[in-house]
Order: sequence, then C-alpha cells, then structure tokens
Amino acid sequence: MRHRSVADLMTPAAVAVQRGTSFKEIARLLDEYGITAVPVVDDDNRPVGVVSEADLLRRHSAKDGPSSAEAMMSSPVVTARPSWTAVEAARLMERHRVKRLPVVDAEGRLIGVLSRSDLLQLFLRRDRSIQEEIREDVLVRILRLAPSSVHIDVDEGRVTLSGTLERRGLGPILVRLCETVDGVVEVVDRLVYEGAEEAGQG
Repeated sequence: MRHRSVADLMTPAAVAVQRGTSFKEIARLLDEYGITAVPVVDDDNRPVGVVSEADLLRRHSAKDGPSSAEAMMSSPVVTARPSWTAVEAARLMERHRVKRLPVVDAEGRLIGVLSRSDLLQLFLRRDRSIQEEIREDVLVRILRLAPSSVHIDVDEGRVTLSGTLERRGLGPILVRLCETVDGVVEVVDRLVYEGAEEAGQG
C-alpha cells in the first residue's frame, strides 16, 4: 500500500512574507488567499516563523499600532518534510497545536504548506477506490487471500468486512491493515471462522 505523503497533499509554492512585511500587508494576504497563517522566511527562503490571524488580532488588541512580521511571528517554526506520511504530519500538528505546517526541502527552504484542510482530503477518497485498495493490496498482495474470500463494503469511508476465514488469526491482521488505508474512517468486523484451527480450539 502506498500512503499519500505530505508532498501529495501540500499546497506548493506557498504564500510567504519577509521579516519586514507590514501588519496590513499580512492581513491582505490572509484575506486574498483565504488562509489563516503565513510563513515568515529569510533571504534564503528558509522559514523563521509563522504569523497567524491570532497574532494579528493580538497585536491589534494591544493597541501598539502596525508592526512587522518579525515582531508578531511565532518562533521557532515547526516544519514538515515532503516525504513524511500524512499521519506523521497530523501528529506533529496535534503535538504543537498548530493548524498549518510549512514544508521544507533537505536544505530547509520553503517548498509548500500543509494545512488541516489538506489532510482532510484523505477522507474524501471515493469509496470504490478504498474498496479496490483493500481488495488488491491488503487481501491479495499482502495476505495472499483470494479476492472473493472476504466481502468488502465501503460506505462514506466506513468499511464492513464479512465472509468466512479459515484461520482466526487473520481477522485482527486484516482489520488493522484496513484501518491504515487512506480514507478509512472505521472498520466493522463481521468475519466468521471455520476449519481445523478453530475446531481445535473448541
């Protein structure tokens, strides 16, 4: 199975500002591009911080007057790599309580931005695509089972597995593998077992 990476989901050529960019210019960019935060980069296009809507509101409420990106930004910046899986990026967002991650290359230069809304694309996969991946990759390629051995029903990302397996140990493995498929929201196990192994267990 190939899990979609940060590179697959990120918005490339991200909007960014310099340290000296003004309050009003940042506010205009957030409104124009419909985003909630913008990376601040140095002269080598390396992220040094992030200015969010919350930062702008905080500065405005403080009545300190217009200010630069450098004075308002949150730093150090939390970044992601394009090769990371979506799960790795989501965990980093949760750990640091951020909604967007600047994505940097091996030299630390900005190449894109990954947002929570980008991650939601994983759950917008068509049910048929999820069903085909489970059948072809999980059942046939990984578990070496006949594609007809398990009935796979997918409805809005909810996977229901039914059918008869010879070995009880295959069931939990199959469920865990299905849970890792991009777009799967829940797995319902309705599998039953038969054969010598189960009979021997009483």
